[in-house]
Amino acid sequence: MCARRFLMLIFILTLIFVGGAFALYQWGGNVLLKSATPQGHFVATEAGAGPDYSKVEYWIARPDIAGNPATWAPERYLNGPTNSPNHYMGQTPPPVRAAAFYIHPTTYLERDRWNAPLDDKASQDRATLFVRSQASAFADVSDVWAPKYRQAAYGAFLLKSEDADEALGLAYGDVVAAFDEFLRRNPSGPIILAGHSQGSLHLLRLLADRRVQIKGRLIAAYVAGWPVGVVADLPATGLSACARPDETGCLLSWQSFGEPANMSLVTDAWVGTRGLSGATRNREDMLCVNPVSGVKDGSSLPAENPGTLVPTADLSTASLALGQVGSRCDHGFLIIDGPIPAMGPYVLPGNNYHVYDYALFWAAIARDAFRRSIAWH
Repeated sequence: MCARRFLMLIFILTLIFVGGAFALYQWGGNVLLKSATPQGHFVATEAGAGPDYSKVEYWIARPDIAGNPATWAPERYLNGPTNSPNHYMGQTPPPVRAAAFYIHPTTYLERDRWNAPLDDKASQDRATLFVRSQASAFADVSDVWAPKYRQAAYGAFLLKSEDADEALGLAYGDVVAAFDEFLRRNPSGPIILAGHSQGSLHLLRLLADRRVQIKGRLIAAYVAGWPVGVVADLPATGLSACARPDETGCLLSWQSFGEPANMSLVTDAWVGTRGLSGATRNREDMLCVNPVSGVKDGSSLPAENPGTLVPTADLSTASLALGQVGSRCDHGFLIIDGPIPAMGPYVLPGNNYHVYDYALFWAAIARDAFRRSIAWH
């Protein structure tokens, strides 16, 4: 795929569509509800048969796939900037590569059914591009596995209904089946778990349901772009929020906002819901771990950010903007500042940078995974 097409798709198609989906989830009124809600009622068979994850064709990324999209990296990073993870404090990569399991966000944008069929080319192409631009941050230290799954259509996030619950449940069932196959193929050694948006929603539940299987093996879990409750959710997973940049077996979560930030529509949708631990979620319970400092409720200066993934002006290639985005945790949200590069026109209402949760900190996430991998060993 040529660089121009790659960037056009990543930074225009996938971002605008997924950004729009999240905006509808957070801010959809009656008109948007009508235009986005899937037609009819949930019917499991409309999404097709469940995937057989023992077969390579049901994976977007895994080590034996030729042209694995998770191995992509921006040119400046490949050329080895002095602050890339490969040069982090002069250390060499860990002696054993980890295995990473990544769950992509919503990429099915149709209204004809509640769950995406696995043979839908448009949504699978978008999912592949998210693997390139997000999961690639873990490729320095791990072999990335990213499953195809019968994701819930974006309209499923607009309603609290039996149809929506069943659609999300079907998607999660696929994620669990893929993860069990991932564990079967990787029965020992360190693992990294990551997701974004719908992927993080499923990942949070997976951390609770498979806590016994991952105990002692987890380098870190990156639950980006979805709220996590310190009291309401974390106890069910058996994990703590990352408190040090070299801590392992912990969880990172962040939601990116610029200033002036208005998070009320996010908190209104989340506060009062029931967490995985059974507790009611409240505003003061929302977790933020700074992906640059690697610390709960942490902050970082722009100069400390090793690279933001942005397109060039003509969208002909990708580059890393070094030292431009600062960030600080503020009551559960990550507030960005500094000379923020032009990320594109898809910042959501309230200065919500949800679409760019990984891109803003791409090299920082790679560095974070690197130093936690060193610590795990």
